[in-house]
Amino acid sequence: MPSTTSVVNKDLLDERSKCTFDREEFSVWWVGGKDRLDEKRNREHFCMNQPEFGDKIPLHYLSHKELYEETIRKATAIFSKSKEMVQKKHGYNAGNFVKFLDVLTGDGFMHQANPLAVHFSMFVPGIMGHGNAEQQERWLDRALNCKILGTYVQTELGHGTFLRGLETTATFDEETDEIVINSPRLSAYKWWPGGLGLTANHCIVMAQLYSKGRCHGVNPFMVQIRDEETHMPLAGIEIGEIGNKLGYNGVNNGFLGFKNFRIPRSNMLMKNAKLLRDGTYQKPISSVLNYGTMVFTRVLIVLDTSQMLARAATIAVRYSCVRRQSVIDPNKPEVQVIDHQTQQGKLLPQLAKAIALKLSADNLWKMYEATQVDLETGNTDRLPELHAVSCCLKAVSTGDAAAGVEVCRLACGGHGYLSSTNFLNLYGSATAAVTYEGENTVLYLQTARYLVKVWNQALKGQNLMPTVRYLEQYATKPVKRFAWSDSTPVIIEAFQAVTANRLRLANEHIQQRVKAGRTPQEATNETGLELVRLAEIHCRGFILQSAYAAIEQACQTASQPLGEVLREICRLVVYDEALRITGDLLRFTTMSDPDLVELQRKYEASLGAIRPNAVSIVDAFDYPDFILGSTLGAYDGNVYERLFEDAMKSPLNQEPVNRTFELYLKPLMRGKL
Repeated sequence: MPSTTSVVNKDLLDERSKCTFDREEFSVWWVGGKDRLDEKRNREHFCMNQPEFGDKIPLHYLSHKELYEETIRKATAIFSKSKEMVQKKHGYNAGNFVKFLDVLTGDGFMHQANPLAVHFSMFVPGIMGHGNAEQQERWLDRALNCKILGTYVQTELGHGTFLRGLETTATFDEETDEIVINSPRLSAYKWWPGGLGLTANHCIVMAQLYSKGRCHGVNPFMVQIRDEETHMPLAGIEIGEIGNKLGYNGVNNGFLGFKNFRIPRSNMLMKNAKLLRDGTYQKPISSVLNYGTMVFTRVLIVLDTSQMLARAATIAVRYSCVRRQSVIDPNKPEVQVIDHQTQQGKLLPQLAKAIALKLSADNLWKMYEATQVDLETGNTDRLPELHAVSCCLKAVSTGDAAAGVEVCRLACGGHGYLSSTNFLNLYGSATAAVTYEGENTVLYLQTARYLVKVWNQALKGQNLMPTVRYLEQYATKPVKRFAWSDSTPVIIEAFQAVTANRLRLANEHIQQRVKAGRTPQEATNETGLELVRLAEIHCRGFILQSAYAAIEQACQTASQPLGEVLREICRLVVYDEALRITGDLLRFTTMSDPDLVELQRKYEASLGAIRPNAVSIVDAFDYPDFILGSTLGAYDGNVYERLFEDAMKSPLNQEPVNRTFELYLKPLMRGKL
């Protein structure tokens, strides 16, 4: 991506001259094809030339209220212009909506998150996933074109991931053919939905449905909460914003309470479950169907977090090649920070992991699309598998991205602490993703519950779904240690062996506790630490397998130089992950101490092999400067000039003497306070 200034830092020029592969070929692969890369660049060029997309002053100098107003201004401008661009080239409708979701939500243009993001990522998909044909006819086009502005309202003040515990009630009134929604106590108030505080006028509300004196569990309802002309809350609605957060403050997360609020029965979204006129409730063919929007959102989260980590790695790698610190040879000048092996050990695994997570997200998306096709024919066989994979992959990707962004920030030393580096926004977004759409420990336990179930199926000789099929060989054969070698495919199999053995032990411990008098639920809870760990290792094996398969497939058509770089990236992430579970590998495989020493040697050699291409790899991610939004990560590497330029924008530097001198400091110095 060309520099915005005429002079590029000499060290970055030298780094780029070392490149052993075609950066453009890498970018085409990374983005998903030449057409997609061209479209991305055209979109970015278009956006860079829209004055209203820019920030008048750096966002970190704005008040809470000013930040919301600025992000709303920018979000509406982005939607309007992006829709116009998409309409001209492809047409804008529900059929191709998902293809342009990244465009409509800002595609990285908004560093403090988009207040319309939940409208497009959950509200619109919620109508598509939960609404029947008639209901989609009513609301979908209006939502797609922002004629109504929505959010997805599930989490409550007192309940989050445990959906069965939600307290909001939706009671069917047979006399009026209406549903009456109530928040029976303060803990039942909806809390956290993005865009709810000040932006949305409609929402999909998840509430406990009651009819004929029975509770039918959590179901989705379309609810208008504000007047479309005045934006005032409707009678029976109490609504507002929940306040400032660690990050994501452009999103205006809100609270919502209901008092005898009535909606027509036809506002219950009935693509899956149905409520008939006489109050009869018809269950969906699968209880997981109502969670479809969450699964879709988790796919997007994994894609987003891989991009966050890639951006953080881009910033830190470029800065580490510009910054010089300390000497290695006392007879030579200070070296680039990235020449220190410790710095390589911090940053290069983050670069490789971002790629592996993105490839895993691509694989999960294919699974999601295949499952959606199955659902159209009434086949729900793969829904539990998809749910289990989406749960653990969301947990691993968000946890790793949050930790990785912080590693990148710390690797930039003191300058990394400045808001102008954009690490604050990246970290805020990554840590927010750790929490929303399912608390990670709970998600691991949901995956573990699925693994225990299929393990017991495998013990009975039943065939398993593709992502867990490897368990069959361990369930039906005598227990023995897995034969270790440090080739990439065997290390990935070792992750599967570790998972299977941990799963075998956890299942035995659950059964032992049940025999000792615990209920199955108590026994599972008391085995929780084991279950979380095995679910995480299962997921990391899935990530490595996804990355390895995708890279090997790419190498079939890639040039030899690019293929070598991609395979080295794959080896690095596999070695890095293996070194994090050495205790398990020594326990469940034939790995010896010399094998461990050799694995460490190969890991260090992989760092050294990637080092000369590090800048070119992050260049090939193809992030323009205005997407990175960082004084440390710009393409030209003019770090110190950009830091000084941003410092001069501080409001405190706009006057020679701040008024606090006369008000407070001078009286203090004169002893007059």
